[in-house]
Amino acid sequence: GANSADLADHLRATRASSHFIMQLSGFTDEAGQGLATQIKATKALGWTHLSARSIDGQNIHDQSEDDFNAAADQLDAAGIQVIEFGSLIGSWSKPIESDFAITLGEIERAIPRMQRLGTKLIRVMSYAQKPWGEDQFEAERFRRLREIVARFADAGLQTVHENCMNWGGFSAEHTLRLIEEVPGLKLVFDTGNPVFQRDRSKSAPYPWQDALEFYQAVKAHVAHVHIKDCLNPPEGSDEPERYTFPGEGQCRLPEILEALKADGYAGAYAIEPHVATVFHAAGGKAIDKEQCYNSYVEYGRALEQKFTEA
Repeated sequence: GANSADLADHLRATRASSHFIMQLSGFTDEAGQGLATQIKATKALGWTHLSARSIDGQNIHDQSEDDFNAAADQLDAAGIQVIEFGSLIGSWSKPIESDFAITLGEIERAIPRMQRLGTKLIRVMSYAQKPWGEDQFEAERFRRLREIVARFADAGLQTVHENCMNWGGFSAEHTLRLIEEVPGLKLVFDTGNPVFQRDRSKSAPYPWQDALEFYQAVKAHVAHVHIKDCLNPPEGSDEPERYTFPGEGQCRLPEILEALKADGYAGAYAIEPHVATVFHAAGGKAIDKEQCYNSYVEYGRALEQKFTEA
């Protein structure tokens, strides 16, 4: 009746006005390799959550038992919670022909670790894209993802798929097809990834994806949001996309944040700046540790500013 609609409006308005309820997080391995630095960056922002990916260069599901337990104790002592686990399951670095036993091993190690950390969300992907026009082995991707999602669901955990350089990242339509084919799968929407991906649901010459359009198409299934922003790769060159501070790139971030607010999105936002260091950059580059740390904290503050403007 009218009352429940009024209540829903009231709740939405309250959520929109109370910034302190907003759950902010980030991939702290971009602030620094060591967990002490990752905790320091989180506290510098006044945040209580982080998104776990790697510690000292190793993904959480690849750490030794001792290293993982020490990290979990360190997080507990700091009062920091892990809101999502950025796994390498089905990631852009794994072709669909890779041995499924690798994936199963990652799942088996991830489940008890998520339970130890009290983490409910795990980010997965739909295996690396093959060159457009080649057989993409869709049926095998769907089969693997169904198994992945079921195993986590049996443990009471939610699998979320990220639109990245994976099959689901080819277009919003590809992502929706995953939702259709894989019961129980939800999405983590990455604001920046569409900017450097061709929209393969359109015809040649395949325009760059529009991040706002992508969000609008998939929003019913979004359980988590990654914030990054960047500029399209320059036409006709081999140069990659260029990462920017939030709102300075081409992902239409202010409009996406407005849309999320209007839709009553109640999940968390995790920064993945890529400004100082791209997580999967080519090795051998000297990393300026101080610059990584400072740019991560600055990025977090810049995002908070965007929310006060939204």
